[in-house]
Amino acid sequence: MSEAEAFPDYLDVDYTDGEGETPEDYPSIEDKIEKAIEVTKQGLEQYENPAVMWTGGKDSTLTLYFIKEVAERYDLEVPPAVFIDHYQHFDEIMDFVKHWADEWDLDVIWARNEDVGAYVDENGLEPGDDIPVSELSEHNQHHIRNILEYEEDTFPFLLDTYVGNHLLKTVALNDTLEEYDIDGVISGVRWDEQEARADETFFSPRHNPDIYPPHDRIQPILQFEESAVWDAFWYFAVPDTVENYPEDGYVPTSDTDLPEGVTQEDVPVSPKYFAGFRSLGSEVSTDKSAEEPAWLQDMENTTERAGRAQDKEDLMERLRDLGYM
Repeated sequence: MSEAEAFPDYLDVDYTDGEGETPEDYPSIEDKIEKAIEVTKQGLEQYENPAVMWTGGKDSTLTLYFIKEVAERYDLEVPPAVFIDHYQHFDEIMDFVKHWADEWDLDVIWARNEDVGAYVDENGLEPGDDIPVSELSEHNQHHIRNILEYEEDTFPFLLDTYVGNHLLKTVALNDTLEEYDIDGVISGVRWDEQEARADETFFSPRHNPDIYPPHDRIQPILQFEESAVWDAFWYFAVPDTVENYPEDGYVPTSDTDLPEGVTQEDVPVSPKYFAGFRSLGSEVSTDKSAEEPAWLQDMENTTERAGRAQDKEDLMERLRDLGYM
C-alpha cells in the first residue's frame, strides 16, 4: 500500500461534517464557538503532526486562539504555526506575527520559496519586475511549465498573479508540508469569505500526491461570518488573553479608544484592521476599505475583500485546486 493510500487509515474523522451547511446553521456566537472548539479538539487529537496556518490576519489569529484554549483545556500540545512569507507583506504584519509568536511562545515555521527569494534579492527586484523562468530551479520550472502550463519566458514578481501566487504561496506551503511531514493543516477559512470556499467541510481531504503532499485541512471557523469573527475577538478572545480588558468585552472605536491600561500592542488584532483594512493581502495589492476600523464598517452591504486585487480573486478556484488555502 502506498503512503498516499495509507494516509487516512489512522484517522477517524467525518469528511462530510459541514456538508450543505451555512453560517445560519450556527445562529449564535456561542453555537459557532462550540463547533470551533469541537473541530479544533478533534484536529489536535486525531493528527500525528498538525500545524496551523497563520497569516497575522483576523481569521487565522482567531483560529490560533481556539487552538491555544483547547490545548490548555484538554492538555494537548499547541502545534507549530506555518507563516507563508511571500516577500510582499506589510511591515506591520511581520512585526505583528513576530510579536505575538513571542508573547504566545509559538514555534513558527517560515515557509518561503527561497529560490525565487534569492533571485529577487540578488537582482534587487521590486514588485512587478520580471523574473526569467530559466533562472529558477528545476523544481520551480516544473511547476511553471508542467503544472501551470505557463509558456512565457518571464513572469512578474507579483503575489496576486497566477504564477506569482502559485510559486510564492502554494509551492512554499507544499514544500513545507513535505519537509515537516505535516498531516493536518488547521486553517481559518470561512464559508462566507469566498465562493470557492463555500462548499468546504470541517475536515477536508487533500490526498492526491500528484498535486500536494497528502494531508487534511482542518477548518474550525467555517461557520463564522465576518461580523461574528469580530464579536468573538472583542467579547471572548481579547478579554481572555489581555490583562486589564473588561471580562464582558469592549468594542473600541479606534486605536486610542481602548480600556485604561491597555494599548494597541497589548491586543492580538493587527494594526492594519484598526487603520481601516478589512482583508490583508500583499503590500502592493491591498488597499484600506474605509477610514474606520474593520469591525465598524458596513459588512452587510460591502465586500470584505474589496481592497484585494480582483485578478487574484478570479483565479482562486484554480489556485485552490493546486493546493492554495
